[in-house]
Amino acid sequence: MPAMTLLGWFHTIMGIAALLLAVGAISRHGVIKASTQLGGAYLVVTVVVAGSALGIYNQGGFGIAHILALLTLGAALGGFLLERFNIFGAASKYFQAIAYSATILFHMIPAITDFLRRLPVGDPFIDSFDSPVLQGFHLAFLVLYIVGVSTQIIKLRKHTQ
Repeated sequence: MPAMTLLGWFHTIMGIAALLLAVGAISRHGVIKASTQLGGAYLVVTVVVAGSALGIYNQGGFGIAHILALLTLGAALGGFLLERFNIFGAASKYFQAIAYSATILFHMIPAITDFLRRLPVGDPFIDSFDSPVLQGFHLAFLVLYIVGVSTQIIKLRKHTQ
């Protein structure tokens, strides 16, 4: 695995900040909203993280991490448009929660992959994208995403009744 570049370190530090902001926003408001201070900060940092990911080419070219960065940007933009313009009426808030929560999932997949492939230095936990350990983490993040979105939707439904 190549050494971390300055861009890689910036990307990693900002990614951690984004995840902490997401946890704070969901803890405080039940959902991520651009209209709140924590949610807005999360989305700005998320766009920076996804944008910086597009400049990292330590795997030899355009790859899955770049695709996830583009998906993150699309989900962030989609969630923002849903929040701002209420495109689907009352259902917009549910789609917004799904979109903004997807950005967290899209952060976590490359984050855990890179972590497991780099650490511990000299003897990383995994040496392949096909590792059952890595696939287990990816599955766990998908389950957490589904549970998290379901919880948010239930809270949003209760709040509107």
